[in-house]
Amino acid sequence: MTDFPGPIPMHGDRVEIFADTFVATVTGKITSRGVLVDGNGFVELVLPDGDPQQRRDLERSTRYQYRLYDGRVLLYSSPDLKLRDTRREDDGALVVAGSPA
Repeated sequence: MTDFPGPIPMHGDRVEIFADTFVATVTGKITSRGVLVDGNGFVELVLPDGDPQQRRDLERSTRYQYRLYDGRVLLYSSPDLKLRDTRREDDGALVVAGSPA
């Protein structure tokens, strides 16, 4: 298991999201990556294009944690993160950006 998703993306097939307003499991092609924006470190979780309700649920949250899996192998377990941004990429994927709380 990795301690922090650095600049090399991690790819999994399932993520468990524990937010302050909901709990969800998402399956499909999932990526976790560390990014640097204006000198600040963020983690981005890229979820497959799915139910529009996912974005609404996440936008109502202020904090979340997630666990990324590849099969049964836990790749990454995030610390408590503060939600900083949600957006859609051109291919419809949902991107959730957070930073340590």
